[in-house]
Amino acid sequence: MDSMTLPPPPRSTANPAPVRVAGSVRRTSSIDVSWPDGVEGQRLFVGAARDLWTPAAGAEGLTLAQGRFEARMTEDKTITAIAADPAPAGIEQLVGARAGGHLRMLLREALPDLVARADPLYLVLDDLSGTALVSAFAWSQWYPDWAERLRQRLGEEQHAALMAQRVNVCWGLQEGNSGVRPGGVPEDVASADAGDVRNPSDPQGWHALSDHAGAGFRRVRRIDVTCDAAAGVIRIDSAFQDSAAKVDGGRVAIHEYLLRATADIATLEVLSIVPEARILPFSECPGAVANTQRLVGRKLGAIREEVLAQLRGPEGCTHLNDALRALADVPALVRQIGG
Repeated sequence: MDSMTLPPPPRSTANPAPVRVAGSVRRTSSIDVSWPDGVEGQRLFVGAARDLWTPAAGAEGLTLAQGRFEARMTEDKTITAIAADPAPAGIEQLVGARAGGHLRMLLREALPDLVARADPLYLVLDDLSGTALVSAFAWSQWYPDWAERLRQRLGEEQHAALMAQRVNVCWGLQEGNSGVRPGGVPEDVASADAGDVRNPSDPQGWHALSDHAGAGFRRVRRIDVTCDAAAGVIRIDSAFQDSAAKVDGGRVAIHEYLLRATADIATLEVLSIVPEARILPFSECPGAVANTQRLVGRKLGAIREEVLAQLRGPEGCTHLNDALRALADVPALVRQIGG
């Protein structure tokens, strides 16, 4: 179907997050990106993640695990400094690495203990690559001519090469789609109010976010897990959003998905996956949702590898894939609540 006949892309946030339910564990994570030295300076990444157990409705939650990091990164996505709390052995090996697929491989080699126990710090470190790729979008909210500034800074040849690299990297950017057509990206790719993930009715529902003045990008995740022993299933309600600060206050979102799933308690087999596209840049993007059904019947613990095998490149959406990959941590969350 030609994109001209497609409905407009979804632009309605599901925020704020729902109030936590009894007997659930909630994992939240965030990466906030800023430019302390200006648009041409290094980026500062502040990541945080937390697992919170809610024993009863309205009860105070119990923090089961948490972690935080700060990293500096050059424009070409090279990590120049990183520190974490708690600091895992081997994290210094990330200095000098570039954010991307190779960084994810290095994480698994350098920090095997974090990976093995599905530590919340690992999830947010794993998100460095995706966040580094998208975060420059924040400047589009501060400079209306941001795209032209980028073209001038890179030069025509390098800019053209950068744009060419985007073709077929995901479902929404397949050759011929609106986001990669000659003439540039459509102007209206980010007009949705991001809202606020924090729910005033549940002040403990999110860990502390790194709010700051000036241009900024934020990636957030939420994964709520409950065990329905009577039905023999694990129930998962998760959310993912990329947003940027606006000059006049508030935030504008460019990507947001809800993702609900169930899995067998005994076997950890995925029984159902129901993604919901809430905010996306291009009309073609929501079409990636259908292919997620390839993961039904797979094991939760193997989801990261299955997403790579089943939803690579134009078979999937980069951001939806990130939301799906995070489901690999659900078995560890279930163990924390005695499921």
